[in-house]
Amino acid sequence: MSSLKDKVVIITGGANGIGRVSAEAFASANATVVVWDLKTGALPDEINSYSVDVRNSDSVQKATKTVIERFGKIDVLINNAGITHDASLLKMSGQQWRDVLDVNLTGVFNCTKSVAPHMISKKFGRIINTSSVVGLYGNYGQTNYAASKAGVIGMTKVWARELGPKGITVNAVAPGFIATEMVKTIPENVLSKILEKTPVGRLGNPDDVAHIYLFLASEHASFVNGAVISVDGGYVG
Repeated sequence: MSSLKDKVVIITGGANGIGRVSAEAFASANATVVVWDLKTGALPDEINSYSVDVRNSDSVQKATKTVIERFGKIDVLINNAGITHDASLLKMSGQQWRDVLDVNLTGVFNCTKSVAPHMISKKFGRIINTSSVVGLYGNYGQTNYAASKAGVIGMTKVWARELGPKGITVNAVAPGFIATEMVKTIPENVLSKILEKTPVGRLGNPDDVAHIYLFLASEHASFVNGAVISVDGGYVG
């Protein structure tokens, strides 16, 4: 993978899980990494972090201004932040629905709308949206999550058309079941069924997703636009 030296990369939800591993991977590739998260935690010194609520457009716009003032540009935006509040349709509350859509869908809209003008001014940008295989095939008890992640794919397709002529590629990554704290809460009997349906026979690692982020952010992916790349070990055939 080529170096991302001199590239300014924003990763939302970068304090934990896939986001944190990705932030460290981009820092190792010599990028200037900026994490936006509600709680930034103890990140390595080489990673810049700001407390940002992606649900709130004012919070996002303020953070965007701070990054531009400090680093002069934004080259890559990875819309990685996401939450789950699972329940079956008849048990799901309106609040559970709104909470997930606010972070997973509106948050992606807020961040992209805020950052895109600065990419347009430079005639260069890489926007990477984190969807999910659940957005492709659905999953019991995840009406809100599936809707939000399918919506992310829809926005990706639209923005690829709108922003491609301006030098900006927009792609989505659809992780499968990755060994993060979120997946570790899945009951063992359910997890074993997931593994049976996964041809490679294991859960994914956060590194597996981070490597795809790195590729899409690099010069090697300059002709990849509007794609949805599944990182699921073949779970969705």
